[in-house]
Amino acid sequence: MQHLEHILECIHDKHIFIQTHNFPDPDAIASAYGLKVLLEKKGIGTTICYKGRIDDTITAKMAQLLAIDIVEQEEITDMSAESEIILVDSQKGNANVIDMQGNEILCIDHHPTYENQDYRYSDIRVEVGACASIIAGYFMESGIPVDKRTATALLYGIKVDTANMTRGVSPLDLEMFYRLFPLAEHALLQKLDTSVLHMKDLRAYANAIDTIENVNRVCFANTGVDCHEALTASISDFILALDEVDVVIVSSYREDGIKLSVRSSAPWCNAGKLTNEALKGIGNGGGHEHMAGGFIPFGNIPQNSDANSSSTDINHAVSVENQPVEQRAEGLLKEMKKRFLQKIENG
Repeated sequence: MQHLEHILECIHDKHIFIQTHNFPDPDAIASAYGLKVLLEKKGIGTTICYKGRIDDTITAKMAQLLAIDIVEQEEITDMSAESEIILVDSQKGNANVIDMQGNEILCIDHHPTYENQDYRYSDIRVEVGACASIIAGYFMESGIPVDKRTATALLYGIKVDTANMTRGVSPLDLEMFYRLFPLAEHALLQKLDTSVLHMKDLRAYANAIDTIENVNRVCFANTGVDCHEALTASISDFILALDEVDVVIVSSYREDGIKLSVRSSAPWCNAGKLTNEALKGIGNGGGHEHMAGGFIPFGNIPQNSDANSSSTDINHAVSVENQPVEQRAEGLLKEMKKRFLQKIENG
């Protein structure tokens, strides 16, 4: 049975929600949109939803240029506990996915699974570089023609998540890129490839450069307060391009904690496994071999911290809520760096 047939069998409602991970990137939007097109061809209404601010990001530019309707979760008015949700480019229980009111019945993803979940059906392929490749495969497998706009979205999602076919590329990514390329609108792709960097974003780059700390080819940097996720990821890639760096951990302060973007070009370091293991007890995270993300909430005090000045710093930092976010994060940042370096040293 084809994947799309499995998916259709599991949907009981006439309208479903397609949820991406928080602060969706182009691959998440492309995957959600491609699935929306497939389901609506089968008579099922859909709403693409997400959590997080995406203003001034390539995701917002993509949604605008391709006329893709996406709804932030606070603007949803018709979701109930019985509403059916398909998770795309994300998995239930992950740190970067909000638990919305509805019932997550299906999951289509390419990230590693760190916690088993019950779905009516799941298609999780960790070997694939872009979730958009999986969705494109549904079109090809089912013999459903791909229109120009959908092809453009899917091709762009593949390009972005594989860093222009240089990172984590699988045979499926190669095949879908080859088959989508002649169908896409290349003038739109060129517009999407044009930078959406703004003058105010330079401050985040400046903060990261000012705070760079390189320890045996493992580089730490901080972008400052409330740097959006797409920009933090771009800064991580920017630093990874340095000849002296193999692993990058870039942090950004939020009101409720510290967001991390992790990159690795080293064959000896799996970014997803490293992040997942280093943050146990103080936060959570994970991802792919070459790129990952994580989050450390304020208030999470490590269970195995030594009773020393570092532990005192952590307790003090997370207990004083009226302090500036930089001061509240100081102890957690020290602990985070220590944990990453220890995990790398211990292999």
